[in-house]
Formats: sequence, structure tokens, C-alpha cells
Amino acid sequence: MTLQKQLGFWLAAFLVVVLLIYVLADVLLPFVAGLALAYLLDPLASRLERMGLSRLVATIGILSMFVLLFVLALVLLAPVLVQQLGAFMARVPQYLTQLQAIISERGAPLLERLGMGSVAGAGLQDAQKLFGDFAGQAAAWATRVGTSALAGGQAIAGIISLLVITPVVAFYLLIDWNRMISTLDGWLPRSQRDTIRTLATQMDAAIAGFLRGQSMVCLLLGSYYAVGLWAMGLNFGVLIGLVSGFLSFIPYIGSITGLLLAVGVATVQFWPDWTMPLIAFAIFASGQFIEGNVLSPKLVGEAVGLHPVWLMFALVAFGSLFGFLGLLLAVPLAAIMGVLSRFALGQYLASPLYSGRAGRKTADIGGENG
Repeated sequence: MTLQKQLGFWLAAFLVVVLLIYVLADVLLPFVAGLALAYLLDPLASRLERMGLSRLVATIGILSMFVLLFVLALVLLAPVLVQQLGAFMARVPQYLTQLQAIISERGAPLLERLGMGSVAGAGLQDAQKLFGDFAGQAAAWATRVGTSALAGGQAIAGIISLLVITPVVAFYLLIDWNRMISTLDGWLPRSQRDTIRTLATQMDAAIAGFLRGQSMVCLLLGSYYAVGLWAMGLNFGVLIGLVSGFLSFIPYIGSITGLLLAVGVATVQFWPDWTMPLIAFAIFASGQFIEGNVLSPKLVGEAVGLHPVWLMFALVAFGSLFGFLGLLLAVPLAAIMGVLSRFALGQYLASPLYSGRAGRKTADIGGENG
């Protein structure tokens, strides 16, 4: 088979897979989630298997522990988070109004001292209008979210299927994981087997390093933020901390979102005391320092190769195309595309097309013949 035919075959296969994912996005969600769960837990199952346990016993033990911890977290944390989320959304307009008043009170005198009184008046009026419009939109959005949550029977059914089907899929995949990998390895073309194995190893390192490592980073950061904000007495501190930790899966987004929410709520709650907003700022600044210098280097590592901008683009793009399923697939696909792009670039840099050696050799031969 020529190179052109091989490229055509793999391009057609890729388009078929993308089309199937797009058409079956709602159906595939629990199966993809089960695959992701099995992938995350496979190293632990393999370790227990090397310690003498059978694969079946190791799988049952791991999944049972995972489901137990998940149910406990759901029972203990879900009621608190749902209550705090509802109360927070109800108070968003009030917080925005109070922030507007604080900005007007403190901003106008400062700008007057700088000789920008007229500009300040117009700017503050625009800011007040912006805050007012945003407050109204936030209230309307909260109402729509609450209504859709209560009336979303399809969404509830999807969540139930996700919670029921995902552990079952993960169970069967985790038992047969090594056998599936061996079978796929046997299907590789003989002439490109070593190259494909090398690329697959690099993809696995990138995906595993980010998913497993960043999941631990998110968990530890969320716990740190939640405990710190709760200890300082911030309203909705646990909610803000956990949401910030969860959003830390997207580089910079979690810390920025949590910082703005925490400082904003602290400013309104403790005004005119500036100490507490500064403490909230210090909590997130120290969290970023710990993440950048301790957690990410130890848990994620430097060999992941996922640039933050590329990762954010992948999450937005795949989330827009395939919904929540796209968010699950974004990181693995981004890692795979990154590895393939670096491989293609390496091939190009090593080729005569880049160096021009073949062209120079041809020119030299032509000169000698002339």
C-alpha cells in the first residue's frame, strides 16, 4: 500500500470516528466515563496484581473502594454544596450592588484627587450601569438554571445512567485491560510497529501524567482553598474553594475565578475592613505558589507537553462540539494531537524537504554534467 493510500485510509477512519462521536455523543457519555475511570485505576490494579492478588479480586476491591468514597462524598458534600450554591446564586445581585456602591464610594474621591473628576463621574456611571445590567442578568440566569434543573427529566435520567453504567463499564474494562492492549498491539502493522509503540508510549505518558497528576492537584488545591476560606469565616467559602480546585483542571482559570469570587465576597462581607480581602488574596497566592513549585512538578511533571493555551482551546472546542462528552475527550485528544504534531515536526526537520540536501545534490550533479 502506497503512502498516499495509507494517509487516505487513516483520514477516512478518523472522519468516521468523529462522525460517530458527534452522532452518539449522548449515548457514549457513560461508556467514555467508564473507559476513563478504568484507565485511571489500571496502574493500581496492576500493582495489586503484582502483589499476588488476582485481577478480578483487585478490580472488585478498587472499584468498591472508589464507589464507597464517591457515595460518601456525595452524601456528605452534595447537600452542603447544593445549599450553598442556591444561597450564593440568590445573593449574587445583592453582592454586585454592594460592590457597585463600594466602588462608587471609594473610587470617586480617589479620582477627584488625581484631577479626573469629570472622567470619574462618567466612568462610574458606566460602571454602575454595567453592574446593574450584570446583576439582572445573573438573577435571570439563576432562575433559568433552577427551573431547568427541576424540569430536566432527561438530564436527571442521564445522570442516573452515568452513575449506574459507568462503574459497570469500568469493571469489565479494568478486568480485560491487559488483554485489550495485547490484542490492539497484535493488530499493528508490522512495518510501523516500533514507531507506533513509541508514539503510543509518549501519548500514554502525556495523558496519564496530566489526568492522574492534575486530578490530584485539583483535589489538594480545592481542599486547601476550601479549608482556608472556611477558616477565615468567608461566606460560601467551602463552595468557592472546591469550585476553584475543580476549575484548576483548566490552567489559570480556577485560580483567577476563585480569587475574584473570594476577594469580592470578602470585600462585601467585611467592608470597610480590608484585612479579610487581603487574607483571601493571600490564600490564593500561596495556593498558586504551592501548585507551581510543589504540586505540579511532583504530580504532573514536566514531560506532559500540554501547553496551557492549547489545552484551553481543546476544552473550549471539544466542549462546544460534543458537550460534556467533549470535555472528557478534550485532554486525551489534545495530548494525542500534541504527540503526533511533535512527531510530524521531527520527521519534517529530518527530511530533505527541510534541509534541501536532495535539491543541492541534484544541482551539483547537473553542474558536473554541464
